[in-house]
Amino acid sequence: MSGVNQNVNLDRPKGRVLFVGTSYYNGKHLSRELRKLGWKADTLTFVGSGEEQYEPDFLLDRRGRINWLATLKFYLHAIKHYDIFHFSGAHNLTFLDRRNRCWDTNLLRLLGKKIVYSNNGCLDGVSQSSFRKWLPEPVCDSCKWQDVPSVCSDERNLQWGKLRNEVADYQITLGGNRVDYNDDSRVHEVPEFYCLDPHVWDPELLVPSNYRLSYEPGTVKILHAVGNFYSRSDVKIKKNIKSTHLYLPVIERLKQEGYKVELLFFHDVPSKQFRYYQVQADIVVDMLTFGFFGANIREAMMLAKPAVCFLRPEWLESMKTEIPEYVKELPIVNATPQTIYQVLKELVEHPEKRREIGLRGRDFAIKWHSAQAGARKLDRIYTDLLGK
Repeated sequence: MSGVNQNVNLDRPKGRVLFVGTSYYNGKHLSRELRKLGWKADTLTFVGSGEEQYEPDFLLDRRGRINWLATLKFYLHAIKHYDIFHFSGAHNLTFLDRRNRCWDTNLLRLLGKKIVYSNNGCLDGVSQSSFRKWLPEPVCDSCKWQDVPSVCSDERNLQWGKLRNEVADYQITLGGNRVDYNDDSRVHEVPEFYCLDPHVWDPELLVPSNYRLSYEPGTVKILHAVGNFYSRSDVKIKKNIKSTHLYLPVIERLKQEGYKVELLFFHDVPSKQFRYYQVQADIVVDMLTFGFFGANIREAMMLAKPAVCFLRPEWLESMKTEIPEYVKELPIVNATPQTIYQVLKELVEHPEKRREIGLRGRDFAIKWHSAQAGARKLDRIYTDLLGK
């Protein structure tokens, strides 16, 4: 294991934070920008998490007795060298406890360390029964995992939420899903945490020749993507929470009506490569029943692409309590299964509208989702937690 921490006075840093389980690339980008603000900030990822691709400062393997002992050694090292431990993602609040009871994280708290946690969606602290009540239709009916209790169930989700709320001093979320254990005074809307690098997702990005797409001039390219497609989908009918099954017939209808459109469908492409496809798209589309958006849409906005998904009105109202300006400025094109045909048709017919929405998206993403904005926000949150 090795760590690099440039731009910081290691003898007297402003504070010391370790991102544990780095939540895609967010932790990496935040740590680099926090260093510029005077923090000692590093990232830790575990082998098998799927996040090794984001080049963590520390990579540990918890499998097997010898590796576990190495992890214990690092844990003891971390106690001495960090004040804040920032975890991300459901069932990830531990270094050492394979049963996820978080005794090691509770020990950190007893030693005066601060625990921050970032929420990662519908499995995180909300029962399936509660989540499927959101109108206008049960999003869970599109999800293959609704009948897989080892992934999603009332008991599993609520048990995790209770534990999470007992352990974390401060929790970060985005999207206004405030029921069950997300309805808690320690849970805050912090869009800046879910950040990316504007220089990596640049609208003028140069696309390598092996990633270039070839279509006739004038073709409107509509990009749709699904992570973990096979495990999350009824593959025969392409049904999943990302709404693939809803987009396919709409695109086909537009084609039959004479519109020059093509669906760019991707799954399980690493973000470093996926951006080369995103930047060539004319429209990026995402979930039509979930109620909010994730990394694909944030990346699309940063790339100045018009983005389409369903924004649940109740969640937007909830978000206004803490981040009214964010809700007011949000440039997402809102659509439902009933309106998506008309929404896409209008965007296909009006390239100037696509351009205008895309430019607003870029400005919005830089303001709210750039790594620089994230570092400034977390600098304030962390400083307050440390009582400085």
